[in-house]
Amino acid sequence: MQEILQYLFSGITNGAIYAVIAIGFSMLYNSTELINFAHGEFVMLGALCMVTFFGALHLPLVVALVASIVCIAATGLVFERLAIRPVRHPEPIVLIIITVGASIFLRGIGMIIWGKDAHTIPSFSAHPPLDIAGAKLLSQSIWIIIILLATIIGLQLFYKKTLTGKAMEANAISKRAAWIVGIPSKMMIMLAFGLSTAIGGLAGVIIAPVTMSSYDMGTMLGLKGFCAAMLGGLGSLWGALLGGFLLGILEALGVGFVSSGLKDATAFLLLLFILYVKPGGIISAASAKRF
Repeated sequence: MQEILQYLFSGITNGAIYAVIAIGFSMLYNSTELINFAHGEFVMLGALCMVTFFGALHLPLVVALVASIVCIAATGLVFERLAIRPVRHPEPIVLIIITVGASIFLRGIGMIIWGKDAHTIPSFSAHPPLDIAGAKLLSQSIWIIIILLATIIGLQLFYKKTLTGKAMEANAISKRAAWIVGIPSKMMIMLAFGLSTAIGGLAGVIIAPVTMSSYDMGTMLGLKGFCAAMLGGLGSLWGALLGGFLLGILEALGVGFVSSGLKDATAFLLLLFILYVKPGGIISAASAKRF
């Protein structure tokens, strides 16, 4: 029982990280119907910015966290302005190829700035692990779960209670109808990119203390976040949350009881299964259209 509980704690921690990444995918798709395959690199940049601000410059935790997220959000806005908006014929395949190219470019930038060596930073707090029935829950895992819950609550309040959030939601439903009532679609798309990449940066910030951060870490994290989003229902906030936790827990149980070689394969096996059984994800396509 203790062993199973330990695997569950590990799965919940990883699942919360995958869920944050999946929320970034779903948020952008919900607003623009674009799948950003450079999203994993924004996660990588968030982690390495945190290494610089919190680990090297020793800024206070909150300052380092906010600075990292702001830097990644600004990078996302520049990416949208220079690489996405100028496209004359924004066909889905064209935009996807652009995001793949951006992924390679950002990986190179990360290697140039931070080098090829892996970096690490201490946990956000020095509290001892929480002992539950003999299993240990690390303090950083608690931080990750709290930040995930705060992100979900913040997004819900933003979309349901603010005028900008409602405008983004209206633009996602119908760009033409939103334009008729005076909502600038280009501004909403740019804001969606900024929020999506900021959430990607947040995922990098919270993962930095629990893994070695390097310039090439984003590819696998991005693919797993995409698998979690597809598993739960692409375009759905709750689907991203469900898919992330399901992927993380099944991955941890597979590693613990079968083989560590299944760690990366689990995501893709689940993705193939869900695409075969229910292509719209666990949450139906109708429910996944809006947050």
